[in-house]
Amino acid sequence: MPAGAAFLAVPEAQTTRTYTFVLVPGFTLLAFASAVEPLRIANQLSQKPLYCWQVVSISGEQVKSSSGIAVAVEGKLASLDRDATLLVCAGNPITAAAAPPVVAAVARHYRFGGNVGGICTGSVALAKAGLLHNRRFTLHWENQPAFREIFPTDTPSQNRYERDERLISCGGGAASTDMMLAIIAADHGADFAAMVSEMCLRTVMPGVDAEQRSSLSTLMSSRNPVLIATVNLMNRHLDAPLAMDELAEAAGYSRRHLERLFQNAVAMTPGEFYRGLRLDRGRNLLSTTDLTLMEISLACGFDSVSHFSKSFRRRFGVPPTKLKQGIGVPRGGKRG
Repeated sequence: MPAGAAFLAVPEAQTTRTYTFVLVPGFTLLAFASAVEPLRIANQLSQKPLYCWQVVSISGEQVKSSSGIAVAVEGKLASLDRDATLLVCAGNPITAAAAPPVVAAVARHYRFGGNVGGICTGSVALAKAGLLHNRRFTLHWENQPAFREIFPTDTPSQNRYERDERLISCGGGAASTDMMLAIIAADHGADFAAMVSEMCLRTVMPGVDAEQRSSLSTLMSSRNPVLIATVNLMNRHLDAPLAMDELAEAAGYSRRHLERLFQNAVAMTPGEFYRGLRLDRGRNLLSTTDLTLMEISLACGFDSVSHFSKSFRRRFGVPPTKLKQGIGVPRGGKRG
């Protein structure tokens, strides 16, 4: 049991809860550490083995994180005790979490009554296993556009973490700590979880900062509800852009007044701002999926690749072909 100066007694735990972290190539080191450390601190604070954990990989060999730092594991991914919680720790590329052995382990563990979860992009494994339909879940906001293209029937939330019966997930990063604090609070009470949070030097308890990203009002330096509602409407119609007259009608203002709002807030017209949102989505899909340029063009509301490419080069200074990396095996071919 790790020693520490701080101590907070908790009632005798019925059993030690076990977590198995599956690391896949490119996993986010911050997200992994942020999930493990609250468990370690809980044990240290209580001086009781409230939690134990093991770290595994598909091959049983060390795994390189997205930062290039390799982390040693204790063994190979195998069948788990039903009472253990299986957490897939992933990052970029998001298809690393969709490796068949990981998906099979998730599906098997869930089928036999175990809890499963995803950290950062680990929810991809849960989606591949068919566990997310009509369930609450999330993953990192950067990877949500690509996820929606690959799994169009599964809709992630914008929240930092989600718990839905035997499924847990978080957006990674500091959200991993939020998720584990919520679990600790459910297991041992809010006061104990608050102390663990203090030990993490995180004084905001889970549930206060629910969403992953800053609000639009913060990002746009405007609290105008009409402006915020219009941008939200734009984001919901990136693949089939609305006309400016339709946006103005939804806002309840004239087109000219809506243009003044945007000019004052972001120094551009609504059309320019809208096109920027669509091109930003295209940049995300280029970097994180294996969709073709035509598929990406259509997903961003452009009727041709040439139109998309010209607009993309104008915004980012490079053609989309320079940025396209993909997240898995190209369609119709094999990765060398």
